Formats: sequence, C-alpha cells, structure tokens
Amino acid sequence: MLHGLVLRYARDRKANVAVIFALMMVPTIYLLGMALDYTQKQRRQNQLDAAADAAAIAAVRPAMLTETNADVVKATAAAVFAAKAALPGLTAVPTPTITVDDSGLQRTITVSYVAQSINNFPSVLGSPSWQVWGSSKAQASSAPNMNFYLLLDDSPSMAIAATQTDIDNLISKTSGQPSGSKNCGFACHETHPNLDSGANSSTKDNLSIARTNNVTLRIDLVVNAVKQLLVGPWSCLQAGVSGGVMQCMSAINNTTYKAAIYTFDYNLNTVQTLTSPSTAGTQISNIQLLTVDHQNCVTTSVCNTDFGTDISGALTSLNNIMPNPGSGTNQSGDTPQEVIFLVTDGVEDKLIAKSASCDPNATTPLPAAGTQVRCQQPLNTAICDTIKAKKVRIAILYTEYLQLTSDGWYNSRIAQFNLPSSSTGTIAQRLKSCASPGLFANVQTGGDISTALTNLFLKVASSTASLVQ
Repeated sequence: MLHGLVLRYARDRKANVAVIFALMMVPTIYLLGMALDYTQKQRRQNQLDAAADAAAIAAVRPAMLTETNADVVKATAAAVFAAKAALPGLTAVPTPTITVDDSGLQRTITVSYVAQSINNFPSVLGSPSWQVWGSSKAQASSAPNMNFYLLLDDSPSMAIAATQTDIDNLISKTSGQPSGSKNCGFACHETHPNLDSGANSSTKDNLSIARTNNVTLRIDLVVNAVKQLLVGPWSCLQAGVSGGVMQCMSAINNTTYKAAIYTFDYNLNTVQTLTSPSTAGTQISNIQLLTVDHQNCVTTSVCNTDFGTDISGALTSLNNIMPNPGSGTNQSGDTPQEVIFLVTDGVEDKLIAKSASCDPNATTPLPAAGTQVRCQQPLNTAICDTIKAKKVRIAILYTEYLQLTSDGWYNSRIAQFNLPSSSTGTIAQRLKSCASPGLFANVQTGGDISTALTNLFLKVASSTASLVQ
C-alpha cells in the first residue's frame, strides 16, 4: 500500500510549475543582477575613458606644450580627469597615473586609471564592487619658435601688371612711349626715362604711367600679401589678438615668431632685420621696385645692357646672415628654427664672368658688359641644397612667369624654360626642387597672392594634437 502511494505521488504533475519556478529563481536572479551590474560597470568605464581622453588632450594643447615643468603638466591633466571622473556608483574618484614623455618638440601623455564600480547585488555576486581600468595616450608636436626671413623679388619683372585687364590697360597707356618702353605691360621704374632712345624731357617712366592710371602691379600684390602676414587685418580665431596672420598663429601656438624683410634684384637689399612681426610691418612701405637709370642702363656704371635678378646671389647672401637653426623649443640654450620665404617669378637675369657658364639651355651669346656676360636662366638649386643641408627650411611662392608669346625676346631667351606651361616648365621645376618638402606654392597672373602666401605660412606654422590610443 505504501509502495502504491509513493508511485502515485511520483506520477502526480499538479503544481510542478511553481516548484520549477522556485528552483529557477536562484540562477535567474543571479544572472539579472550580474547583467545589471555589468552594464553599469561598462557605462562607468566608458565615462572614465572619456575623462582620460580629455585629460590627455588637455596636456598637449598648444598652451601646455610650452610648459617644461612635468609636474605642472601632470597636475593639469589630473584636474581635468578629476572633474569628469566624479561619477556616482564608484567607491571613490580614481587617482590617475600620468606619464609625460617629452622628446624635442614632441610630447606624449599617457593617462591610466583603476576604479571600483559598486555592485547592486554584492551578496549575489560575492563581491561589493567590480574593478574597471583603462588608459588614454595623446601626442602632439608643439609649434616651434621660428624666425621668418621674407625674401621678395623686386626686380623689373615684378612690375608686370597684375591681371590681364591691367596688362591690357598698361599696354594701351604706354602706346606713346619711346620704342624701348612702348606698348609695354611692364611698369619698369626709370630714374631718367628722358635718356631713352626717342625720348624727350617730358617722357615719363612706365611706373609713373601705371600709378597715374591705377594699374595694379604684381609687386603691389606681394606687398598686400606681406601686409596680411604682418599687419592684417586678419580674423584670428583667438580673441584679443591684433595684427596679421603671424601674430594670430603666434598666439594660437603660444610661441615666439620674428620676421625680417629683404628684397633682391642684382643685390640683396635690407628692408628690416630680424625683429617682431609688428615692428617689421612698419617697414612694408619700403618694399619698392628696382629703380634703373634708363633703358639698357641699370646703373650709371653699367650702362650697356639690362639685367637685375640674381636669385642665387640673394639666397647666398641671406644664408650668410642667418645663424644655424635650433630646434625652436623653450629649453635653455635652444634657439629658434630658421625659415626663408622666397617670393619670385623664378628667372635670373644677371651678369656673370665670361669664364663662367650659364645654364646649358640658355640662349647664347648674350649681350656683353665688359668682362661679364648677361645670363638669363632658371634658378640653379645648388645654393638651396646648401641652405637646406644646415636644416634651414625654404618656403617658395612662385608667381608664375608670364608666357609673353608675342614678345621676340621672350621667345628667344625665356620660352624654352617656360614650356609646356608656366606651371610645369623648368622654371617651376627648379623652384619646387629648391623648396623644402611640401613648402612650394604657385600662383598665376591674376591669382590671389595674399591667400597663397598666407596658406604657405600656415603650412609652416600649424601644429596638431591627436589621440593615439
């Protein structure tokens, strides 16, 4: 009988759902508690990771990159982390471990943390908290202190009218000039135009005609570009900064810039030696075209041929002026980096000894001047290599040499260097080879020289910070 009751009880299925539910409650509650606590732990870890990212980036901002005291850098990063890491659900605000690695101008910041995320079901999980950890690494290269040497072509070829409309206007306004300057799109500056063949006492030089008729010249665009760099106006992203692009970037990068202005023709001419950008800006009005005496008479001592552009000579003279560059850091004993900004149309027109050689593709013989010969050619880049070898950077803005296909002298002397186009010919190729990597720009007649020169400067001056982990 007892055996039968046991069998009947074993076969009875009434109310077994409740029994199964009760048995399943234990693992179900465990899994739900673990899922909730794990989800909260992950959310807090993501928030702490974001705090570490913000702290690392804060320590490589431009304003901080000039700070040489590692304790100050660490304190800044720690303060940013603490402000963002004070989260509910942690046993305590974690104290980050911060490392600062400075190597020259480059800084690497690592921010790591370990925290405890409080569990809502400590008895179920067997632990009052779960450990969370993470790290962030940021890296940036600070903008160096730099000295900028503006080397500006002021030779007669920079007196070309700035746009095709200006060229046409100047050609029309010079229709009554003597044969040497008649119907000319160049506003060459002559002290004694009355001495030109066919001239008289009332003859004006082409520059005066250009100014009277408000013809904008290429040199004017160069002057405006330099003004934008050193004087402005320029809309700076950083509030409270006055001046031009150079002052703006100096403030943004929290670095020191100095500027010098030189022009060149057959000589190197000092407009302003190295000084503050604002002081250099006061001398911009002294950027003037080369003044020649009259046609075929550059100076009264050399009066049988025209010439007036010695790019390699100017670079050589400037190289002798510049000191060897430093790294541009604020470390004791370091000195600024040195940068040349060359603005030119790229064609030399100079006198050399008859025993020397022009470019192999130059047209010869050229008009002679005593013991010398006139040489018209693209830049010989040997001096560029010498300058770059001592770690001076060269930035070049090529104001493209106009293809004057209706001019016989151009066709016989220059055209072979300016084909198939002024953007791709030998003139352009030599200048690009002279420039440091990435620091070459060109602008055609009628182009925006101010924007081109500004963009070239920004390439040199810009620095960025990035998360690398």
